[in-house]
Order: sequence, then structure tokens, then C-alpha cells
Amino acid sequence: MGTAPVVGSLVALGPLLAAAGLGLGVAAVSEPGPEPAGPAEAAAAAVMPPRRRLEFLAGRRAARRALRAVGLDCGEIPRRGRLPVFPPGRAASISHSAGIAVAVAAAPGRDLPVGCDLELRPLPREAARLVLCEDEESLLAGTRLQPGAGAVWSVTALFSAKEAAWKALTVMTAEGREGPAGSLRELRVSPCRDGLRVCLRDGPAHAVRVRVVRVGAGVFSYVTGRAGTRD
Repeated sequence: MGTAPVVGSLVALGPLLAAAGLGLGVAAVSEPGPEPAGPAEAAAAAVMPPRRRLEFLAGRRAARRALRAVGLDCGEIPRRGRLPVFPPGRAASISHSAGIAVAVAAAPGRDLPVGCDLELRPLPREAARLVLCEDEESLLAGTRLQPGAGAVWSVTALFSAKEAAWKALTVMTAEGREGPAGSLRELRVSPCRDGLRVCLRDGPAHAVRVRVVRVGAGVFSYVTGRAGTRD
């Protein structure tokens, strides 16, 4: 699937995300005029290789579009380390894959954890050991299941869900970054009523719900809210 159909498929998800209190923004690296929105973005982009620079600027465009979708303006988006830093009252998450950037933003007044991930290149089954622990392997497609078992998922879908949750569970404070610090195996994924529940293994009360949507040969995942202990 080329870039245009994938962009169209993502844009079509706008109403679904809006129903969850989220704005959606999409941008392609091939769009003309990928200019930084201010000096902080320009300084960050200046030290990047050409392809990474295009991805970085596309991600910023997608984030501003996501924020506009919920009625919020936003100028340049600097970064701290590898994480974007948004102005007060604005929260968004950015992901990019195969030349396409996507972002989600929380609507004003909605106290939502925000996280998304786009994976347009499917991962091989062998990658499961880098993403999952033994207690999660029964979720994989192709696994021998007990009668009555729930839905099964691809490695790509489970990886993407954990990536989206990782972003939602990461918070920047005055003291620095708080949240998961190691690999995706620090998170535990399990089924819930509207997709997947992802929590910290060492803090299961810190959990979010994630919806995974097929996009071309890959997937797009986004956090829909916090998850309770019974989700």
C-alpha cells in the first residue's frame, strides 16, 4: 500500500478518536515545505540526518494538526531528550513509520493519558521474545489455545500496543522523566473489553486501555483511557 492510501486510512479514523475525546493529526514526510516552526525545532532538526529530520518535522506537523482537531493552537514543539515538550494545557503523542507521521491529542478538559504508535512494517514472530514474557505468549496468533480462549494478536499489534502505553505511562516532571525505564517486557498486556489492557509489571494499578486498528499491512494503536483493576 502506498503513502496516500495509508494516510487516507488514518485520516478516516478521526471520528473514532473524536468519540474517545482525542484529536488526530497525520502528515507525510513527502509534503512540501517541511520547515521548523521555531528556533528550538530548527536547532533540533539541524543536527539530524536528512531522513530523520523529515520524520521529526512531519511528527511536529502531525502533532499541531492533532491539537487543532481539538481546538488548540500550538507553535513550535521543542524536545527534552527524545521526548516532545508541549505547552501547558496541551498533551499529545507522536509516532512515525515508513514515511508517515501520526499524532493524537487530548481534548481540553479531558484528563486522558495520551499515547499512540504506528507500525507499518510487520514484525516477525521471532521478535516476540523481545516484547513479551511467558505469561503473555498465549495472546499470540498461532498459539495453541484452550477452548473458549479470547482473541489472538500478532507480534506487531502487541508491540504497538505496548509502545502506545509506554508513552501514556511516561510523564515529564520538573525532576525529569517518570515511567517505565527498561524494555517493553516491563509492561504486561492482557485482553480487555475494548482491546488490550497494558500495565506496569511492578505497579499494576498504573494501567491503560489500548485500541489497535489495522492500517494496510500494519497497525495503529492508541490509548483510550485509564484501566481499572477489573478491565
